[in-house]
Amino acid sequence: MSASGGSALAGEYIYTRSIERRYGWVVAIASMVMMAVGAGATYLVVVALKPIAAEFGWPRAVPSLCYSLALLGAGLGGLFWGSVSDRIGMIRPALVGGCMVALGAWLASVAEGVLTLYVAHGLFIGLLGNGVFVAPLLANITRWFDRHLGMAVAVVATGQSMAGAVWPPILRYLTDTYGWRQAFLAYAAIALILLLPLGLILRSPPHAVASASGRRGDRSGRALGWPANAVVAMLCLAIVGCCVAMVMPMVHLIAYATDLGHPSARAAEMLAALLAGAVVSRLVFGALADRIGGLWTLLIGSAGQLLMLSSFTFVESLVGLYVIAALFGLVYGGIVPCYAIIVRELFPIRQVGSRIGVVFLFGTIGMALGAWLGGQIFDLTGSYHPAFLVEVAFNLGNLVLVVALLLRQGWRVPGHAVT
Repeated sequence: MSASGGSALAGEYIYTRSIERRYGWVVAIASMVMMAVGAGATYLVVVALKPIAAEFGWPRAVPSLCYSLALLGAGLGGLFWGSVSDRIGMIRPALVGGCMVALGAWLASVAEGVLTLYVAHGLFIGLLGNGVFVAPLLANITRWFDRHLGMAVAVVATGQSMAGAVWPPILRYLTDTYGWRQAFLAYAAIALILLLPLGLILRSPPHAVASASGRRGDRSGRALGWPANAVVAMLCLAIVGCCVAMVMPMVHLIAYATDLGHPSARAAEMLAALLAGAVVSRLVFGALADRIGGLWTLLIGSAGQLLMLSSFTFVESLVGLYVIAALFGLVYGGIVPCYAIIVRELFPIRQVGSRIGVVFLFGTIGMALGAWLGGQIFDLTGSYHPAFLVEVAFNLGNLVLVVALLLRQGWRVPGHAVT
């Protein structure tokens, strides 16, 4: 790693003995699998969107809101569970989260009305369940790494993409064969069996070493020469813009493809291809962030997402949708982990948990808003094309903020990110 420190704008970087330990990679892999299993709960309603709406006679915006509530709950839960894990470690929160995700899926499987579905997704699957498995896991892993920070964060974050690659085909088969209620119930059993043993692996990092070495960011209350809270606010607005845009294909691709006359099995495969591409994207972008820094990597991902999202508005063939879905996955997947890396680069290590929690809360707000907007605009217009265009506009807003931060950084590679 380069011994040259960052400028006053980038913050103070101190190079001493690395905080990394081999067990950190064990924690990273366990965290990745837990995130993959926990995030699987959010795809239950994605796959069963049309069957649920048909059974109850609801417009699609109603079950779409279940997904939004789960994401919003996870964002709010990240603030709470992040604070708890700072005090008591990750093991006990992870065990509670595993039980809550399973309980939420079971409760949804027996729902007879919209209120039960909303409580199951917002409270149990989101706030008390996946609230443990997103921001807190990512914040926790940043305390284990300094030299390979980007790759470690990417490995953990890959769990969300793996969930999308693995769960939709499984849930589609269960839903088509046995019904959506039985699919929810089967997921609940699998989640409970897998998440509880994995939670026991998440022992605390070596805090004494971590607090005394590694990248520590700017201690002056400023970042990039601006007040720290102003930079956090810009990151919060930026992540809203990119998450509103990225969630549209994730939630509505199956419904969009089947509306165009393509079989449901092929539509589920498109979503799986999209999220399989995101697995590769997160690993590649993580390695890239270790070379060029989080902000530059974020700019590349956001620009690519804008291009691919725009393509959905004029591609309708089966082969074309497969290609665009896969390419979308390859560019969008690395975006969200960049925000954790950027926070770790710009702020003291003691602030990482709380600041990542705040930024990721706004990310879940963006995803919740985007998922709901897609369904709402479809219900109003009878077409998904206007929804894609609206979310392209959000992506443009994201790019403006990222460019503003890069201009403040001086368009240079941060010294601490060079290996």
